[in-house]
Amino acid sequence: MSEEDYKKAFSRNLREYMEVNGKTQADIVKELGFNKATVSTWVNGIKIPRMDKIDILCDYFGISRSDLIENRQKEKATYYLNEETKEIAQEIFENPDMKSLFDMSRKMTPERLKAHLEFMKKLQDSEKD
Repeated sequence: MSEEDYKKAFSRNLREYMEVNGKTQADIVKELGFNKATVSTWVNGIKIPRMDKIDILCDYFGISRSDLIENRQKEKATYYLNEETKEIAQEIFENPDMKSLFDMSRKMTPERLKAHLEFMKKLQDSEKD
């Protein structure tokens, strides 16, 4: 891939993860301490950040480097960013008594989602007694 292709792929991926996580350029600037103009150049495909900045963005979004820098345009995007979260959410979705958790499960970490699922199961069991 050419440098221009890398810039375009990074920009597209960054915008996707910002949208998925409900984040704006202003959020990234404020929460990560990046320069406003610099973030704008990344989002608009003018420049690509150094690897240390990419790593910070990856930690922020809970993704890997390849999620930001590879050309994934042809790959089918999945709703969940984490496979384990996806599996837990599917269990919740298939249980009608737990559907109230479904909408909020998309952005949760697997650990937090498991804790909610276990709580709901215990609550459900206690109501049976």
